[in-house]
Amino acid sequence: MLEILRDRFRARVQASLTRAGLTLPWWGALCASAVSFVFTAVALIQRDAVLPPEPIALAGLIVIAPSVIWVATDWIMPWVRMAALIIAASVLLIEPVLPDFAPLLLLVAATEAGSVLRTSWGIALVTVAGEAVLVVAGIWGGLIGGPVYMVAILLGLSGGLMVRWYTRVLDAERGNRDASRDKALLAERQRIAREVHDVVGHSLSITLLHLTGARHALQQDRDVDEAIEALTEAEQVGRAAMADIRRTVGLLADSPSGSAPLPGVEDIATLVERTRSAGLAVRYTQEGDLGRVGASEGLGLYRIVQESLVNVVKHAPGATAEVRLNAGRSGLNLVVSNTLPATVRRAAEDGSGLAGMAVRAAQLGADLSAGPSGRQWIVRVTVPGVKP
Repeated sequence: MLEILRDRFRARVQASLTRAGLTLPWWGALCASAVSFVFTAVALIQRDAVLPPEPIALAGLIVIAPSVIWVATDWIMPWVRMAALIIAASVLLIEPVLPDFAPLLLLVAATEAGSVLRTSWGIALVTVAGEAVLVVAGIWGGLIGGPVYMVAILLGLSGGLMVRWYTRVLDAERGNRDASRDKALLAERQRIAREVHDVVGHSLSITLLHLTGARHALQQDRDVDEAIEALTEAEQVGRAAMADIRRTVGLLADSPSGSAPLPGVEDIATLVERTRSAGLAVRYTQEGDLGRVGASEGLGLYRIVQESLVNVVKHAPGATAEVRLNAGRSGLNLVVSNTLPATVRRAAEDGSGLAGMAVRAAQLGADLSAGPSGRQWIVRVTVPGVKP
């Protein structure tokens, strides 16, 4: 119960500070109020025998009033509190004592002015008012040690200005941290979106090839067995795609959705074989040691091959394709080429296939080129400096 009340009080204090435009922590305001109460209580006790009860009660009420207003209205008014501290110190310094805690209220006012007031003239006004009270108390009231108290006010002002500076630095750091976090979240969402795009695009293209083959087998050849085989392949591709999508979307969750690894460079051969079985005439050749290729490079290359084959199915039906992968000490070269039929389907203007491949290549630090060369369309990726 006490913890609940404490948390509610803390939240209420912080909310009122935010509404007042103060970036101080909740405990900072409470500590400042507590210090001013202690100084006031000590100063009142010091004057119990030298001042009538009325000025003592008035000074105590003036210091407590801002806190009472805060509790009643849930609103902090820095100007009211600073004015109250200066007025209370003025009332108490009608009759100075030795040593005197009343001037310390002026120190608290200057510190708060330096830390929370937004205008230079406001800070200067509070500081000058505090110094003037000490000068008047020293000349007409006989305050001893006035110069020391005046220096203390300046030190309090310096402390308040330091608090203001640190607060601004912390706010800027929080802003930069939030911006970096938002940027990282956006990059992660874009990465996952590319993964889902590649998985869905490839699986749908291969599934459609199988379905087209099944339709042709039923319509033209009346071959039920061939149609069933094509439909079975389409089902397997769909299930594999769903598993890939679950793994990829699972990256958005707080906990991992499974232990199955994402595809890598070793899976390119399986990808090509699956595409060939769906009806696309594609050949795969590989040279070098695939162990030189890291996991991130392997995933990027796999997705580029996947997207390239999808583009062949979508935009060059009936074409033949070839995938060549060479992993050497000096680097890694990937070439995906396909013949261009007499009639080539024009890619949609809003398609993101080539753009996605360019982004993946940039992430790998690789050079990517894609375009026609004679009667072929060639996608070439070069990754320099693959680690041995």
